[in-house]
Amino acid sequence: LDAVDARLAAGAPADAVRVETVPAGYADLDDLLVQIYGTWIRRLQARLEQTCELDVAPEEATAAEATAAAWAATARDLPGVRALHHGHRIAGADPMNQLPGHPHFAWHGDALHAEQVRLDALAQQYGTPLFVYSKASMLEALAAYQRGFAGRKVKICYAMKANSSLGVLQVFARAGCGFDIVSGGELERVLTAGAQPQDIIFSGVGKTRAEMQRALAVGIGCFNVESEAELEVLSAVASAAGKTAAVSIRVNPNVDPKTHPYISTGLKGNKFGVAHERTLATYQRAAALPGLKVVGIDCHIGSQITDTAPYLDAMDRILDLVEAIEGAGIALQHIDFGGGLGINYNGDQPPAADALWAQLFAKLDARGFGDRQFMIEPGRSLVGNAGACLTEVLYLKPGEQKNFCIIDAAMNDLPRPAMYQAYHAIVPLQRKDSAAETYDVVGPVCESGDWIGRDRALGVQAGDRLAVLSAGAYCMSMASNYNTRGRAAEVLVDGEQAHLIRERETAADTFRGEKLLP
Repeated sequence: LDAVDARLAAGAPADAVRVETVPAGYADLDDLLVQIYGTWIRRLQARLEQTCELDVAPEEATAAEATAAAWAATARDLPGVRALHHGHRIAGADPMNQLPGHPHFAWHGDALHAEQVRLDALAQQYGTPLFVYSKASMLEALAAYQRGFAGRKVKICYAMKANSSLGVLQVFARAGCGFDIVSGGELERVLTAGAQPQDIIFSGVGKTRAEMQRALAVGIGCFNVESEAELEVLSAVASAAGKTAAVSIRVNPNVDPKTHPYISTGLKGNKFGVAHERTLATYQRAAALPGLKVVGIDCHIGSQITDTAPYLDAMDRILDLVEAIEGAGIALQHIDFGGGLGINYNGDQPPAADALWAQLFAKLDARGFGDRQFMIEPGRSLVGNAGACLTEVLYLKPGEQKNFCIIDAAMNDLPRPAMYQAYHAIVPLQRKDSAAETYDVVGPVCESGDWIGRDRALGVQAGDRLAVLSAGAYCMSMASNYNTRGRAAEVLVDGEQAHLIRERETAADTFRGEKLLP
């Protein structure tokens, strides 16, 4: 797009711009062009609002055919779009043309695929609900961070609470990542997946003594300590074991990440970290305690952040603290900026990881910190759009006020809508010509809160299969056995290969370990 804009701005005629090859990951020229249109429309939003006095949010443009047509009519007369318009429909008129997770989740003809594997075939083979992950999507997301860190000293630690399935952990372990854990259970999982203990950092506000003992025994790299009380306990546990615990103190910078309140972690009202004004005193106490070695400082302000400003604000506050702490004679080996970068669920436009870090490193360089050792803890941004949950339509239930599409996936599989009022795109596994109706997509769990999507236009019938997209993060890792429902199977796709990485739980699995009364 940048190249085309530059050619046209330099005076090249519109018909001089040609698409000579279709890049890998696109089904055909139509697929490529609708993706180009979708991106271009977002780029031109401000220009459109000025030139045709439209004040339309992107999601409204996606939802309304009339609005999309108005955008298209105007855009065709603007440089660049005119060069690519050959009667193809603007992507904003059809949300199925702009799938979150593209190009790794994409249409090949009328069949939805993960990489080169047809999703309907996986649903047929393994049943539904079924989580499917794209290995290429995970590695592509990781590569964006790696590009942003080229020439810098940075350790990427995957925040495994986003998705802790062993097969997913293996992908990141083999790619050279460290891991951010928040429980003793996650420690055992990640060791099983092949992580090196020295590449593990242990976060979380409620570490138990037993968890501390186990982490010290295996030799993890660092504890991210979240309170002054925790410092005292960790000192006692380490001293009793004859060990030295490397510690980094998590600071609460009181920065608003502008996200859902349940996933905001950097404000004074949140339970996480040490208050900004108590930080120096806490470091001085840590430096004086036996069994502890201060090695870093940590900050994590929240999740699903789509704006760069909170990161820049938090960075300034943390760097001020670094100067104060080191000015007091306490050396810091690393600075940990946490994670929290968001993904596209419904037209969200978070900065690309490499673009975000270009801005952050500009600030670090300007303040003289660019050559330090850094750590980050991304989770959702690595796996969120790398997963989909496949589900089957059980019943269509019309009503006076609402039509319901009842599917076999539920809030125990996909908790984010019920918990956060979150949006997930829902599309058929097989496109077909059928009249769409508006449905609330709901599961079979006995709760009115068991909904997956509100007011969705779907042309479906019982027996059809759907994909709930952007389901790679905080879905399976938060899944439960509510209503004695077994957790879903999981498949990881690698090119043309599909690997079963978790078997479907049976009813017996859900109560294994329970005991009947004598």
